[in-house]
Amino acid sequence: MGIVNRSYKLLGDFDRVLKFLENQYDDQSLNGYLLSEFFEYAHTHPNFNRDLTHRFGIWEKDDEIIGIACYENQLGECLISVSRDYHYLMPEMLEYAEKDLSAVKDGKSVLEVWVTDVEAEKINLLKAKGYKKVYSEPATIFTYNQDFPEVELPEGYSIISLEDENNFKKINECLWKGFDHGDEPDDDLDCRMLMQSGPHFSKALTTVIKAPNGDYACFAGMWFNEKNKYAYLEPLATPPEYRRKGLATIALVEGMRKTKALGAKYCFGGSNKFYYAIGFKTVCNRELWRKEF
Repeated sequence: MGIVNRSYKLLGDFDRVLKFLENQYDDQSLNGYLLSEFFEYAHTHPNFNRDLTHRFGIWEKDDEIIGIACYENQLGECLISVSRDYHYLMPEMLEYAEKDLSAVKDGKSVLEVWVTDVEAEKINLLKAKGYKKVYSEPATIFTYNQDFPEVELPEGYSIISLEDENNFKKINECLWKGFDHGDEPDDDLDCRMLMQSGPHFSKALTTVIKAPNGDYACFAGMWFNEKNKYAYLEPLATPPEYRRKGLATIALVEGMRKTKALGAKYCFGGSNKFYYAIGFKTVCNRELWRKEF
């Protein structure tokens, strides 16, 4: 049977794509940062456009997924992953993405494609097709063969997991303020419930720092990839009034200790100076390439 290209089926393909992405992972290219946890977390994020996931492209051979072209949240952005033996499909996949995943802005079609800077073949294709690099950020990891930073928990604060307490109103307040959306959180608790609906979301691995007054002063979600032995941090947030107390470091380290005990060798982190200060290192760079047509 030949290679088949078809539309993504949200209910039928989700688990199959996660398996494909796990099998595709390598610790050099990071699969273009299209990690299975990245894909799953996006599907449960409030900004994710579920109405247009049928625009995702799936490539199959003998009923096995060998490639996917998708967005993270909305049309206009794209990530492409294809099995190592089928890299020759990348021009076809990019053409598909330009047709089905692009957005229209000011009368022009626009597509932005994420890659890592070690994906030379994909980058050369983008250059040949007229894409220009418009953004770059480091991808960082903390390797577990180094010591974890030690920070003393402030008096009156406590460390809990969502197995101990799972207050959606307090989670919403913490994430709303922690991502600088303002002082008055909205009342959309359903979106916080949705964020815990992924099949690999773990209450036990999610760490909350609780303030003396009962507020959730820091929230750190953590995911564990058993096959590839890494941890994935998402999200990490501290409201402004609780910053500069070491809470984010404490919550992050708590999650890393738990995933190390499960067999993880390292943890993915963010790109700002906070991560470098506690021992994260750059392993490659994520790049965004853009084209108007």
